[in-house]
Amino acid sequence: MTRTKSVRPAVTADIIGWREIVSLPELGVFDMRAKIDTGARTSALHAEEQELFNRDGTRWVRFRVPASRHHSDFRVEVPVLDERDIKNTSGVPESRVVIRTLLHLGTHHWHVDVSLADRSNMGFDMILGRTAIRRRNVLVNAGRSFLAGKPAPVTQH
Repeated sequence: MTRTKSVRPAVTADIIGWREIVSLPELGVFDMRAKIDTGARTSALHAEEQELFNRDGTRWVRFRVPASRHHSDFRVEVPVLDERDIKNTSGVPESRVVIRTLLHLGTHHWHVDVSLADRSNMGFDMILGRTAIRRRNVLVNAGRSFLAGKPAPVTQH
């Protein structure tokens, strides 16, 4: 009796680098450099001056992302999706506000959950964690950068 190997159909995926240029158009953020971090579960965005408040019975957060050499300063007000304990880079859990926003990465666009964190000592204002790219038909080439190109704007029909 011989066994036959099951053959999976070929799947084509877009290959992205370990760092890419992304946009968060609902926040007014365009062409921000982000690190693709498959070791991190949750995406994170550098946010200063966080202030929680209520608007029409819903929790909101206002925050500021300071200018860097890659993007200008911006201030944002968005609804809070959740507050979660998320491990920081040292592995210590800390309570963070989580928001949901539209992400543009190359020709791809989808909504992602992003925690707001102090990333002032980090090399990137944003990391894109593995849940943000899971099931999005992208593979990460850890040896390359900026493979996706600048984010393509979404056109409405």
